[in-house]
Amino acid sequence: MKTSGLTELEAVLSVARHRSFRAAANELSVSTSALSHAIAALEARIGVRLFNRTTRSVSLSEAGAQFVQNIAPALSTIRDALEQAGSFRDTPSGTLRINTSVGAAHQAMPLFIAFLKRYPDMKLDIVTEGRLIDIVVEGFDAGIRLLETVPQDMIAVPFGDRQRFAVVGSPAYFEQHKPPRAPADLATHRCIRSRMPSGSIYQWEFERHGESIRIDGDGALTLDEPGMMLTAARAGIGLAYLTEWNVAADLEAGALVRVLEDWTPPLDGLCLYYPGRRHVPAGLRALTHMIREYADANRKHPAPKKKRRKVNSKT
Repeated sequence: MKTSGLTELEAVLSVARHRSFRAAANELSVSTSALSHAIAALEARIGVRLFNRTTRSVSLSEAGAQFVQNIAPALSTIRDALEQAGSFRDTPSGTLRINTSVGAAHQAMPLFIAFLKRYPDMKLDIVTEGRLIDIVVEGFDAGIRLLETVPQDMIAVPFGDRQRFAVVGSPAYFEQHKPPRAPADLATHRCIRSRMPSGSIYQWEFERHGESIRIDGDGALTLDEPGMMLTAARAGIGLAYLTEWNVAADLEAGALVRVLEDWTPPLDGLCLYYPGRRHVPAGLRALTHMIREYADANRKHPAPKKKRRKVNSKT
């Protein structure tokens, strides 16, 4: 890994962000050993250790934390200047780093593919995780999440249909259990519980006629991935609470049966969001323009504007 100037500094920020040489090397498309040697050479040149390394962990030293705090704003300014200069190209180029959830990434995949076909000089680096993060601190250009989970200080560009959650179980399960007619009836049912990235148990949310209820159902199985919850629900282990997008195919095929539908009102759909700063990279502007095209082409019934509410949800 040949390093000089900005490349070395970007390497330091990547290792600091990931707390891992391997993850940083993957992000920078270099070998782990090359990255390690480059960081060691920089530390030798400036005469301080930036990272504390063990066989199991990597952490910033006190000097390293101060170094990162000092260089991060300057590098952000330089990146913006480079992006701004590049905006005079006929077509955008470069890499957009986008943070999203697995479910949202699947739903946005047709859009990503269309974007790359339209702009062959662009690259997309999509990182999926359940937890909501600060995309600025973590070094992402943008994120894709449910609109209602996006921080108020971000610029949000909605796309896609409004979404609903669904409570589902297998036909075999309902042969043994009477379908619930209200959320309170879930107390007598087995629920497939969902663990959030924070470690807390996800509470099922219901709303009807102005009444809001959250249920922490009892069950023998706790999972943290929608695909596994679907498998368990199909097998009759219990009821699952997932997005309509996750369960649509199973409902159509009759593999799952939906209940409590009148207790799950629609939520605003997905959106691309990014920080409100003066300069937006050309690639992000192009993606935003395509999303607006996509939204206009696929809009069926415009949803009424409403105040965002805080939701306990993951997509």
